[in-house]
Amino acid sequence: MAMGGLRKKRRIQLVVLGAVMLAAAAGITGYAMRDGIEYFRSPSQISADPPRDGERFRLGGLVEEGTVIRDDGEHVRFTVTDGGATTPVVFAGILPDLFREGQGVVATGSFEDGVFVATEVLARHDESYMPKEVADALKEQGVFRHGAGIASQPGS
Repeated sequence: MAMGGLRKKRRIQLVVLGAVMLAAAAGITGYAMRDGIEYFRSPSQISADPPRDGERFRLGGLVEEGTVIRDDGEHVRFTVTDGGATTPVVFAGILPDLFREGQGVVATGSFEDGVFVATEVLARHDESYMPKEVADALKEQGVFRHGAGIASQPGS
């Protein structure tokens, strides 16, 4: 009988040890990802619930027509819109080839003094390459038309 009790006790110890190790692994993973998770927001969501300065997130929408300004050759300023609101963006770096007014864009960065400072800009040519969050935000504002091209410009 002592042998059966010992096996049961050893099994319980292994199950408890496994549960503790699993909890520790989940905690370490969550801690490691705390800075790596970047939430998506549209300009309308930003105007309704402004983020705090320095909070990293992804901004998505369309590059508003007539807003692209190249400053000193290094900085580019433009406005991202979802049809309901706009957000000013500044980016230092080389823009992707597909970056154009009226086209979809996803920028990663944070707010500083009311301007979104982008560290990365990704351009999207049409809705088949657009992230679901961006397409959903544009659909909410009535800007997105499936199959007609995002900007619904002639020739796009």
